[in-house]
Amino acid sequence: MTGVPASAAGGSGAKPVRGGKLGAAAVNQASLWNIANILTMVRLLLVPGFVLLLFHNGGYDPAWRSFAWAAFAIAMITDLFDGHLARTYNLVTDFGKIADPIADKAIMGAALISLSVLGDLPWWITGVILARELGITLMRFWVIRHAVIPASRGGKLKTLAQGTAAGMYVLMLTGPLATLRFWVMMVAVVLTVVTGLDYVRQAVVLRRRSLAAERAAVGRTAEALQEAAGSPGAGVVSGPGAAGAAGAVADGAGGSGPAVGVAGGANGSGSAVAGGPAGSGSVVGGDAVPVEPVVGARDGAEAER
Repeated sequence: MTGVPASAAGGSGAKPVRGGKLGAAAVNQASLWNIANILTMVRLLLVPGFVLLLFHNGGYDPAWRSFAWAAFAIAMITDLFDGHLARTYNLVTDFGKIADPIADKAIMGAALISLSVLGDLPWWITGVILARELGITLMRFWVIRHAVIPASRGGKLKTLAQGTAAGMYVLMLTGPLATLRFWVMMVAVVLTVVTGLDYVRQAVVLRRRSLAAERAAVGRTAEALQEAAGSPGAGVVSGPGAAGAAGAVADGAGGSGPAVGVAGGANGSGSAVAGGPAGSGSVVGGDAVPVEPVVGARDGAEAER
């Protein structure tokens, strides 16, 4: 549950490069049947097994709860290993990208809901944690076209705290250990909320930066069009009206540059542009359409989107 799907490794036949970045070639070359994906599939299979072990014999048998804890611990450990293998050997698959976060949330969600059903864990704790995980997942899809939110140290610490606290609740602890597990869970809840708010902040900042960059690109394009329209021997005009009429292209009288006329009028009337003498300028007829309002309208559309 690191926040960055990373299940993948092996199968490409190429010598792995430690610590390198994952590229498109690695995604395409990685084999589906590699050790990291197998660990992810094992974790998915452990989810129903864990639930069955936890609820066996009424859900309050210490021995079966210990077996359930073992299944839960194995699932959490495989989460660490498959991500480590993928990042180390720079091999990833589309299956791993999808299955890894699903497996992470499935095992933790199964543990929290099962413990609440048994009455060992308050439902409000389960609700806060699951709402945060679902909300962050949806938020990632919201900003995915703008940027990818990386996993933070706080998010990893949150995952460790959640796993430790849930594991302690799976075991039927008594006395000081039962008190300790409550405080460990409180730490996990605080980290869950704090890191969730931090992810929201990052998402808003990244989206604003992306929209600002898009607006800047639109502005640069408009400036380039203005410069092209204002170059010697060329001009662009448009007459007012609901329907376009015709365009005319003519060589400037004794000029070196072409002249372009765009006519638009309700009755086919319009305007024409002719090249100036010896390419020194342009003569514009009709009503010109300013570029600034068009750019402003486009900026407004981008901001709303």
